[in-house]
Amino acid sequence: MRLHLSTKFRQVLGHAKDQASIGRAIVQNYNEKALFDIEVAVVRATSHDDCPVDDKTMHEILFLVSNTPGAVPFLAEQISRRLAKTRDYLVAGKTLLLIHRLLRSSSRCIEQQLHIAHTSGHLQIGCCWFMMSQDHPSFAFLQNYVAYLEERVGWIINQAGKLEPVMSGGTKCSRYKEKSMDLVFHILPKCQEFIAKVLKCSPVDVWPMDNLVQAATCSILKESFQVFMTYSDGIAALSNMLFDLSRPARDLGCGMLRKASQQVEDLRVLYEKCRGFTGMKSLDYPSVQGITMDHIVALEQCSSYNTRAGSVMKCSGGERGLSVSTNLRDSVTCNEKFASTSLFLLPVETKISMVWVVFDNEESDKPTEGI
Repeated sequence: MRLHLSTKFRQVLGHAKDQASIGRAIVQNYNEKALFDIEVAVVRATSHDDCPVDDKTMHEILFLVSNTPGAVPFLAEQISRRLAKTRDYLVAGKTLLLIHRLLRSSSRCIEQQLHIAHTSGHLQIGCCWFMMSQDHPSFAFLQNYVAYLEERVGWIINQAGKLEPVMSGGTKCSRYKEKSMDLVFHILPKCQEFIAKVLKCSPVDVWPMDNLVQAATCSILKESFQVFMTYSDGIAALSNMLFDLSRPARDLGCGMLRKASQQVEDLRVLYEKCRGFTGMKSLDYPSVQGITMDHIVALEQCSSYNTRAGSVMKCSGGERGLSVSTNLRDSVTCNEKFASTSLFLLPVETKISMVWVVFDNEESDKPTEGI
């Protein structure tokens, strides 16, 4: 009974604080009424209750921001101020949810302007009191949620509706080889950072799981599904080109594959646990196929052997024919071992030998038979 009264008292006190915030917005005397409406809408969207941001208030914010010039920096400042001043777990969680929903909105213009606002300092996500507190059982989730949003701001939704990292300089790759290299050495590390933040937001240790944690987790999972598809393409592309890379790039690639092996397994476990929650059963979970450590070890062994064999070819001089012959036999054995442990279907490569082969003239000496 005492706990119930305490909860009711906090709700009444929180409602009074929300009304006081709206009153302060009235006396600000903004030059444009739309700015006042935006501040009031932010207060209503982040009110002192455990209900997620409702669609009506969300659509109102999007409409006001889309039709008011220069409204995105103002909105970012209001959200940052709300997040920095509050000491209420519910208000902080709903403010983070509001940021996430703005990033997931259908307006690419708003999403890009939020990225600029975060870069310029107008949107400050990490200025929260709970970042150094452990009083509430869900504070750890909120801390990880902040880290996820910090990473998420660096991604945008492209014209195809898929998440992709923000490209510095806006350069585009035209050839297939350039696209593959960009996918492996730029996008794949970004995917690994993104998945690392997703794994830290696991809700399985948060009990009881309230409405805010469940809403945030659903949004995180949906975005992780998209990034995982790009992640899988990057792993497959790296496996295909690994033997064509230089030794430093090959070592870097093997390190990324080792990290991917553990991350994919952890992601599979996370998806299986989230399937057990009521509000997450209907999500469209992808099929997660792991990359085993036997696969990684086989790749590293073949990689190190090919490097040694290449150095022998350079130093062998006139005995090049013997060196190439040994290399080919061992390469077949290595490729067979690699194929037996690989979970990815790799194309068979044709090796062109540099050895001159002299054929006997026995066949040419025989008389040609008529047809």
